[in-house]
Amino acid sequence: MKAKLLQTAPGFLILILFFGTAQVSAQLTILAPEPAENPNISCSSPPCEWDRVCAGNNNDFNQYYAAVNFAGTPNSDNEWILELSDANGNFANAVEIARESSNTTVRNPGFEFAIPTDTRGDGYKMRVRSTSPATTGLETSDAYSFYYMDFTSALAISKDGDGEVGAVCSSTNSVRLEVHNLPAPETYQYNWYRSGTLLPTRTYFLDATQDGFYTVQIDYGACSGSGTTDSNGTQVTLNASGQGVAISAPSTTGLCSGEAETLSIDTTDPSWAYQWYKNGTSIPGAIGTSYTVNGSTADFEGDYQVEISGTGVCTERSPAVTITNAGEFTVTRNNAPNMVVLPSENKTLSVTTDAVSPTYQWYRNTTAIPSSDSNTLSVTQAGTYYAAVTSSGTCSTTIASETTEVVSPNAFRFEIDYGTAYTACNNSSIVLEVDKVYAELSDGNEIDVTEDAASTFAYTWEKDGTDIPGETAQSISLTSNNENGNYVVKGSFGSYTAASNPLPVQLGSSENLVISSTSTIYCSASDSITLSTETVLTGETFAWERNGVSVNTTDTEFVATQPGIYRLIIEKGDCPITSNTITIAPLDPDLISLNTDGDVIFPEGSSKTITAGGGTAYRWFDADQTEIATGASITFTEEGNYLLIANIDNCEVSRPIKVSYLEMFNIPNVITPNGDGSNDQWVIPNSYSNKSDVSVIIYNAKGAEIMNATNYQNNWPESSTSFSKQNMVFYYVIKNAVETLKQGTITVIR
Repeated sequence: MKAKLLQTAPGFLILILFFGTAQVSAQLTILAPEPAENPNISCSSPPCEWDRVCAGNNNDFNQYYAAVNFAGTPNSDNEWILELSDANGNFANAVEIARESSNTTVRNPGFEFAIPTDTRGDGYKMRVRSTSPATTGLETSDAYSFYYMDFTSALAISKDGDGEVGAVCSSTNSVRLEVHNLPAPETYQYNWYRSGTLLPTRTYFLDATQDGFYTVQIDYGACSGSGTTDSNGTQVTLNASGQGVAISAPSTTGLCSGEAETLSIDTTDPSWAYQWYKNGTSIPGAIGTSYTVNGSTADFEGDYQVEISGTGVCTERSPAVTITNAGEFTVTRNNAPNMVVLPSENKTLSVTTDAVSPTYQWYRNTTAIPSSDSNTLSVTQAGTYYAAVTSSGTCSTTIASETTEVVSPNAFRFEIDYGTAYTACNNSSIVLEVDKVYAELSDGNEIDVTEDAASTFAYTWEKDGTDIPGETAQSISLTSNNENGNYVVKGSFGSYTAASNPLPVQLGSSENLVISSTSTIYCSASDSITLSTETVLTGETFAWERNGVSVNTTDTEFVATQPGIYRLIIEKGDCPITSNTITIAPLDPDLISLNTDGDVIFPEGSSKTITAGGGTAYRWFDADQTEIATGASITFTEEGNYLLIANIDNCEVSRPIKVSYLEMFNIPNVITPNGDGSNDQWVIPNSYSNKSDVSVIIYNAKGAEIMNATNYQNNWPESSTSFSKQNMVFYYVIKNAVETLKQGTITVIR
């Protein structure tokens, strides 16, 4: 740290000079910000200040510090702003990256800042601005590498970006490698390497024209080593031949338990190496020209391939040969799991299978049914049924189907439910449907027979105990709140009848109730805002609510006299209709904004345009209360006191504005009348000289008045004036008819 201080000593000498004149200049001089140590990170080996910013890595780390020195005293409302240039060091569109109000903090430990997530480049600079007084500091002389590394995982490259990572062997003289695991890869720059040599290509793809081992990383400039984006390595072999290897056709591809089949490659070469694969995974030790699949091994079924590799040939894998278990097959139950059989009725059960030449045997309650050798079975009595299916051939196997429960019920029961999501008064339509059909058994148990029996019933829907004409389906659609009530459904099936549970329906109205207001801003206690609706309220029961509490039940238009959240409720049967809400907020003068902070200051003879925002209308007045402009913007050319009156709907906000000329230079306190043409006269700013309403008075050291003039011509002392001493001190007062504008001393050095 001491070495760092010594390096910046000339800057401190400049600061001392600035401090010596700060009381006279009343200005700030801000030096360029410098990298500072992060107080939140332990540093064991100085220097500890950053020399580059590599953010985004290590759990999105983005905390850095920069310190600045300045000369002069800022105002109490001053804020310090740390700004970042673009990647070329240009501040035309500077970005604010930190703001601080403490004069001590900006010096030590400095601004705490984070860089934007789109920052990438090696030419960034920083500077500091103050707001009061408004001063722009020096920019850093050095350019810095600033990178936000938003992607810090390993890249993945493959041939043509197809996602298949591995060596690339081609009979052509060029292969394209692409990054395939990075969103928007074209927005980055890259470093490509061939066998460790950096290549000139900067894009996310590379046309490889030489054999070699290729890798890539995102180019994060000086931060590339911190990015951890190094890709997989891809060995590229060009102008190599392919052999078109395959596995010779096996004698069978379906094995029974205990059987085996030897697979062999159709082409061999002593210089090749071999590796066998099952389902894409290498088989340990299987490195010969053949491989034997053993049907006694568990899970022997799969896709088998052989791969060759060697000098001068492309690594190549054969098409797959699929070996299956000939003893495996499936049996599928085709009917409902629970079925109802009525007296003098029969039901058909069935199964399907992919077994080779299957045979069938049906069972009821685990007892074989004679002569049931088909894939279907007609049943007339209750019981638990299934089919046993046996395949033929050397791999003969028997598999039982899922069971079917056939019942002969004492009675049935329905359950109805809402067909879609339903909330009382929120839905404007709903479908009711038969959801479940239960068969009640003689032992008191129930069984769900919906799949088998629901479509066999004849239905009648009822509302509040009365049949609804024409509603005889399994479901009913309700679309109006006039249909609100309690619903049940009844059904008949042969000699059986059944009834459902009752289901209440309370539909809301589909009517859209909208209210509006003459304003949403409440100005004062004398203000009133009218709320209304285009919906006819005559004959309706309604209530205007404020903050959820009824405040009026009689007026079709409601006059609001205080802030709040308002809505209208109309009672419609059991379900009210609720309008949109309107928030009426008290007037906030800060809603009116100006594109300047504090007084308006500009050099005399120029102008400055001020723009207001947040209002619906604007009027500008001068000190004589004369309206001088309307609209959001005004251009000032003269100093003085002005007034803005802005409207927000029917509310007015007054904003006084003081306009002053910027003093382009200060009143000097030293002159050297030696006739050399430089600093011979006491020259004061134009805002005081040549003014008929401004008096300039000069006194000698004894208090005697030696000059009192209006329209001062910046001509004291005249060439005939003599001074008796080497360094003489005089006093001046500058005033108008109302107040003293400036006062101080003048030292004359001969």
